[in-house]
Amino acid sequence: MSEIPNLTIRQLQTFTAVMRSGSITEASRILGRTQPAVSAMIISVERELGLRLFVRDRRRLTPCPEAYYFLEEAEEVLERLGRAAHTMSELKSLNRGRLRIACLPSASNVFMPGLLGEFLKDKPGVKADLMMRSSVVIEDLIASQEYDIGLAEPPKPRPSIVIETFRLRYVVALQAQSPLAALKQISPADLAGFPMATLFDGHSSYINLKQAFDRCNAPLNRQFILRTVEPALVFVRQGLCACLVDDITAVSHPWPEVVYRPFSEDLGNEISLLRPKHRPSSTLADAFYKVVSDSIRGFQEM
Repeated sequence: MSEIPNLTIRQLQTFTAVMRSGSITEASRILGRTQPAVSAMIISVERELGLRLFVRDRRRLTPCPEAYYFLEEAEEVLERLGRAAHTMSELKSLNRGRLRIACLPSASNVFMPGLLGEFLKDKPGVKADLMMRSSVVIEDLIASQEYDIGLAEPPKPRPSIVIETFRLRYVVALQAQSPLAALKQISPADLAGFPMATLFDGHSSYINLKQAFDRCNAPLNRQFILRTVEPALVFVRQGLCACLVDDITAVSHPWPEVVYRPFSEDLGNEISLLRPKHRPSSTLADAFYKVVSDSIRGFQEM
């Protein structure tokens, strides 16, 4: 197997400048270098290739047939390097790339698309994959290193996932015409016996809510038991019940028929941003991760 010539980009640029301009003198002007430096560079190219590329007649260079063949190859290499440099520049400036995001249902309709749309509005070269899944599935997608960012309920620690957890407050969703909507803050006593929509028995939000009602000796009237919170807000909109949601869910459902009031009890509500641990993160993913985390921190400061 023959040895591959160890040619530099400057050698290729010098050779193509000489071929295209037709002389050492003109090439040196184009390149902004001295004629002896250009001549020495052409000699080094011939030495590296082990071929004579030019016939020298006094101060004139006449290209050999091999020079025209090598010109095509050199120009193709320089063009590909130029394209690669341009692509890397776009990646650095966040104008090209791909984002893969997995999001739990309550934040996937408005909150996450809103952040993603704002982030991408001046980045037409970026492609995005936004998937709505349950928190358990999101955890597995991130653990498989397939997705860049996941927004989910806090998972148990796993060696394949980087987890950042945020604490959020709960608000009570009420139909705007409900008498309770006149209150600035809602307590378990205010909701005693009031029809409520909650998540299923094993979910932490229901467990913590039940404990809060028990502490206040207030009866919890579970009218609807659900797997996700979205149907609960539909029932609230219809005036059938009230329900507790976090700030992100509330922002994602700005319906005029529904109002949100702070809940008096701290139920320890948390949400987590997940990232793959064993796959290097792109500059693009880092930038969008910061957008999402800053937005969630904004809720904590309310």
